[in-house]
Amino acid sequence: MALRNADVAAGFDEVADLLEIQGENPFRVRAYRNAARVVRDLPHDVAEMVSAGEDLTELPGIGEDLAGQIERFVKTGESEVLSRLRKKAPAGITQLLRLPSLGPKRVRTLRDRLHIRSLDELGKAVEKGRLVGLPGFGPKTAERIREALKAQAPTAGRLLLAVAAQYARPLVAYLAKAPGASRAEVAGSFRRFKETVGDLDILVCAPSGPPVMDHLARWEDVERVVARGEPRATVVLRSGLQVDVRVVPAECFGAALVYFTGSKAHNIEIRRLAQEKGLKISEYGVFRERARGRETRVAGETEESVYAALALPFIPPELRENLGEVKAAAEGRLPKRLVSREDLRGDLHCHTDATDGRASLEEMARGAEARGLSYLAITDHSPHLAVTRGLTPARLRAQRKLIEKVQRKLERTRLLAGIEVDVLEDGSLDLPAAALRELDVVVAAVHTGLRLPREKQTARILRALDDPNVDVLAHPTGRLMPEREPYDVDMERVLTRAEEAGVAVELNAHPERMDLSDAHCRMAKELGVLVAIDSDAHAPTNFDNLAFAAGQARRGWLETGDVLNTRPVAELTKLFRG
Repeated sequence: MALRNADVAAGFDEVADLLEIQGENPFRVRAYRNAARVVRDLPHDVAEMVSAGEDLTELPGIGEDLAGQIERFVKTGESEVLSRLRKKAPAGITQLLRLPSLGPKRVRTLRDRLHIRSLDELGKAVEKGRLVGLPGFGPKTAERIREALKAQAPTAGRLLLAVAAQYARPLVAYLAKAPGASRAEVAGSFRRFKETVGDLDILVCAPSGPPVMDHLARWEDVERVVARGEPRATVVLRSGLQVDVRVVPAECFGAALVYFTGSKAHNIEIRRLAQEKGLKISEYGVFRERARGRETRVAGETEESVYAALALPFIPPELRENLGEVKAAAEGRLPKRLVSREDLRGDLHCHTDATDGRASLEEMARGAEARGLSYLAITDHSPHLAVTRGLTPARLRAQRKLIEKVQRKLERTRLLAGIEVDVLEDGSLDLPAAALRELDVVVAAVHTGLRLPREKQTARILRALDDPNVDVLAHPTGRLMPEREPYDVDMERVLTRAEEAGVAVELNAHPERMDLSDAHCRMAKELGVLVAIDSDAHAPTNFDNLAFAAGQARRGWLETGDVLNTRPVAELTKLFRG
């Protein structure tokens, strides 16, 4: 068995939650939370480290005890500590912890005061109004819990795209080595870069199914085989993720890839177009009907051939949502060159251990340089968000000197001095203008007051955009998937003002944010607002999330010219000064 980093991190997060519910020592709780973050941010599989005999105590914050737990967790697939805690806790407690607005402290209050141990019991208590008045529970909190209970069903069992990738990539690589296989591809919502994934659809190009299915059944992550036939099998991984694998011959692989990539609405639209042209399109190819009911295959080996048979150019997978892409393709209006990760020259939002990051400034800089970024803005927090230990003007000046020192050690990456400055509830900024004017990049962000009414929230952000020191508006809607919905804001007014003020809006690559949404990316493009695709990295490995954000940008029809940080640093700094 080879546990993925996400499995180990989730286990340690649950240990920390259950310890906190039991009122354990806060330092012990913090140790497990740190271990979860460290493992989650590793650049390679922790299972590979264990297999290679690497010393896990060299990881930051990981002592001998935690290192031993990680090793046993990876080797056995179980955590003794977690198993022991689960036995003590009611089965429904873990479900309560996954509900937005319910942290360990509130779950502990519900357990101790109302004897609530399941979502069903919580729902009944909410309907009877029993939560209001408990410590930490006001009317607004109770209402948020009510909304979360209603909203949880549609997202239940879905994984963030970045987490699903930890399972999809090694499985595809494994299946590509199956007997007779020449190619393996993930299709479905994963290939369309949807923010969350419910299951995986994988196509394998091979002449015969049984050898591939035998190979699949032997993969170490497979917990059980749900169904198996010659061309198709369904398995469930130990993580609970369902995977459908189909074996497809070479002559129809392209057609199958179109069909199983979807979306369903896109497939319906191209089938309608095919019918108008006297064609039939399916996962087996594109066919023209001949005399006496006979059919002739006219396309199917490649995706390009499928679209060409319909007199269409190739439509990238990220656009296949039936949001006008088929009509645009027919009229020659598809984006000429969608942005890609390789187009991103720099990153304008990252953190160091000066505030809430988990690596030094030099480690972050070298991580960016190793990933080919030609510039990196160091944007630690301002003081308002106390938990981050934000930078005062004096600490900010000291950091600029450190940036100059580290810059001399770098060969290819230019460092920019910046700040992620809080937008206060009245729309003013958390640092004086004099301190902001000294910086290369100012990223403004809303972190508090997320429940302000729509008009106040919008007015607050509009005022911040009018500040001449602001260059980028970070994570513009404040969402955290699946825990937190976006705050209530008029995004059309925000984007319109951003264009007028010459402020870029951010597409934040943190897997739980992916903020802007694809719809807002497209709105920004239509309004002429530049988008900055930023990592919001708190550790060097977080720069890898830029690939997922680039996928989100492609879903929003963004081309290279629509993205701020596809520009060289000299052009970028001219824009900021302008």
